[in-house]
Amino acid sequence: MTTTLEVSGLRKQFAIGRPAIDGVSFVVPAGEIVVLLGPSGCGKTTTLRCVAGLEHPTSGEISIAGRVVSSPRRGILVPPRLRELGMVFQSYAVWPHMTVRQNVVYPLKHRRIARGEAKRKVDEVLELVGLSEYAERSVVALSGGQMQRVALARSIVYRPKLLLLDEPLSNLDAKLRLRLRDDLRVILKQTGMTALYVTHDQAEAVVLGDRIGVMRDGKLLQIGTPDQIYNRPADLFVANFTGATNELPGTLIQCNGEFGVVDFGNGRRAEAALLHPLAAGEKVRIALRPENIAIGQGNGQGNGRGNGQGNGANSFTARVVEARYQGTQTVYDIELFGRRLEVLELGTAARHQVGVDTPICLPREACWAYRDSGPSSYD
Repeated sequence: MTTTLEVSGLRKQFAIGRPAIDGVSFVVPAGEIVVLLGPSGCGKTTTLRCVAGLEHPTSGEISIAGRVVSSPRRGILVPPRLRELGMVFQSYAVWPHMTVRQNVVYPLKHRRIARGEAKRKVDEVLELVGLSEYAERSVVALSGGQMQRVALARSIVYRPKLLLLDEPLSNLDAKLRLRLRDDLRVILKQTGMTALYVTHDQAEAVVLGDRIGVMRDGKLLQIGTPDQIYNRPADLFVANFTGATNELPGTLIQCNGEFGVVDFGNGRRAEAALLHPLAAGEKVRIALRPENIAIGQGNGQGNGRGNGQGNGANSFTARVVEARYQGTQTVYDIELFGRRLEVLELGTAARHQVGVDTPICLPREACWAYRDSGPSSYD
């Protein structure tokens, strides 16, 4: 059975300092996977622990399947064991003296399920997570990835209303992490389970989430589909944290609907996308992903000093100051407008030499203008 999770105005204040969670609201519809993404200390795990009942919110409400399980204002606080949740933690938390089957069947022993039905459920979930042939093996004989599959199987065997996952892949090595990351979404979708997943890994969030919520300093800055988060970030922090690590400061001098013209000084201008309302004359920062800068391409009219807008393109000339060959791609540092930008070019050959000027193009759709509030919000 799937269910809906509703979090409204959630706040958690510890003894000192700023709130760990500050007015967070979101809904996870039945059968959806929502990922809370953000750096350490942003409040994502505290939010998950409040949903689980392991932390007591200062204010706000949490509802599971339409039932309020936490509301300090109304004096409601349902214990974790009565919230019908499943949880998967960073640590595998398996019982080392038991076999795989014994670990997975354990939650069913306390739910008055007949032995035959329990065996059927365990066999079904072990097949789902790919551990059928390991059913009678001791868990200490398994790899880390297999032990985490045991933990997942144990959490879903009784079909909880809601599954909570707190960075469950962080203790795995890189290869296992990638494999289980891809498998995990398939497993969750096959069960149809509603899930709230916490991670600091952007790639993990994109692969797993139907929607992603980006958090910082206890606040939920933006929640949307992976495509929305990556291609229309709500602010400079969201853009930076999800990979738009290049920044160019300038002044917005003209607005043309969804686009505007930004002056970078000395007459150097480019078009940029306006993702939120801005007025001519405002100081802005342009956020730009390394993979969205086209190196070696231009319309031949940009020289790094003009407006670079011939034929509607932001074309300039930049100097390559460093190249890092990585096999299937090369990462360049280029100098443009007196600033260093990072450029990623796919391919097994490095095509541009250090110390040489090369044409570049900054697609206006990939140049996101945000109001300049001082130092980078990612710093």
